[in-house]
This record gives sequence, C-alpha cells and structure tokens, in this order.
Amino acid sequence: MAPTARIAVLECDTPLAHTRAKYGSYGGVFISLLQAGAEASKIPSQDLKISTWDVVNEEKYPELENIDAILITGSRFNAFDDTPWLLRLVEYVKNVLAQDRVRIIGVCFGHQVVGRAMGAKVARSNRGWEASVCEVDLSEKGREVFGKQKLNLHQMHKDIVYHYPGGVQELGSSPKCEVQGMYVPRRLITVQGHPEFNKDIVTELLETRHEQRIFDDETFEDGMARVGNAQDGVVVAKAFLRFAMEL
Repeated sequence: MAPTARIAVLECDTPLAHTRAKYGSYGGVFISLLQAGAEASKIPSQDLKISTWDVVNEEKYPELENIDAILITGSRFNAFDDTPWLLRLVEYVKNVLAQDRVRIIGVCFGHQVVGRAMGAKVARSNRGWEASVCEVDLSEKGREVFGKQKLNLHQMHKDIVYHYPGGVQELGSSPKCEVQGMYVPRRLITVQGHPEFNKDIVTELLETRHEQRIFDDETFEDGMARVGNAQDGVVVAKAFLRFAMEL
C-alpha cells in the first residue's frame, strides 16, 4: 500500500438543506464515507488526505501533481449536457485519463461523466427511475473487487451509461441499468449507485422530489419502502481505498 492517498473530491452539486446542515457539502458526505472505509480497513487517518473542489460554482480543480486520485460526485444535473462547467469537467477527466498516475473514482453522475469522457453514450433511460436501496448483480470482476456476491446500494438516477467503453471491465448490472460499474486496474473505478448515501439523505431526496412532482406516488412509496434497508456503502468505500492506494 502507498503511504498516503491524496484524494480530491470534485463536488458536482450542493446537498439539500438537512444534509447540508449536517455535512456542509457533498465533499463532507464523501469525507464521512471514506473515513468509515478507512476505519473498517484499519487505514490510519493520517494516511488519507482528502480535499474538496467546487467544480460547478467556483470551477476550481487540483493540479495533478498534488493528488493521487480524483473522486467525482453525484449531481442533479445531466451528465450529457453541454453547459460550460460540465464541458470543463469532461475535459479535465479526459486529461486525467491521458496520464497514468492519478486515478479516477466516479459515483453516479461521476460514473456517467467518466463514461462520456471515454466515448460511451450517456442519456435518459427508458426504464425509469432507480431509487433507494437496490440490488446490484456483480460480475466475476465485481465480486473480486468488492468481496461480495451482490451489492445493495442506494440509487438515485434516471440517466445511464448505455454501453461499456473499450478497455474497461464490467463490475455489475441491475434490471434498470446494465452498466452499474466500470473498472480498469490502477486507472479507474466507478459505480452508478451512491455508497455515500444513507437513510436520512435519501429520505430527504425522496420527499423533496415527491413534493416537486419529480417522483410520482408509486415511485415515492416504492423508494420509501426500501430506504432503511441494509446497504453496502462502506464495502464500496473500502474498495475505493484499496483501488486508490494499490501500488
């Protein structure tokens, strides 16, 4: 294992009010997740150096020589849009992909941005929303990476990566999303699910999107019925850290 992992969290959205009050930002949510993963992996806290970067409002990015990995967060925005901040993010990810030292972790929107940067189609799914705790069927490589037969993860998406880019290994799939994770050893790992989410965060999202009529009654009630189910966020966090620190 490397002595330290300098992980730059690229924040692609702002949390809702209750989540923001507790964590400050999505960077704070991921710091909590990664610290839990480090504790479960018995990685000393001083070996994990996490910085946060607001790439939407401030459009600030770390210099690659100062980090070992980037982690691209989820977002309410569309990964296939052409807004200036998103085009800059995609270009930054392409630059990271073009070198061979700094590694990439992508979550939900971040997973889709990596797919886009690698030339895959990213668009709305015709299978509808995947929300709350859902089961992910793991591939052989996925079972090796995560150390489980299946994963249960919070989901919150209606957009998907439609196919695996060339050169990546499949990690898993679900009935509503065939591309649930991508992997290239020592280069990138992504998941469509949200390992950083918990019952409180997702309850707030479900209730808010129901109030806004983004979710109909059926989608809302289905999500609320599963929101407290056991989920494997820390399992994924441990895999992220193994990936980031592997020599």
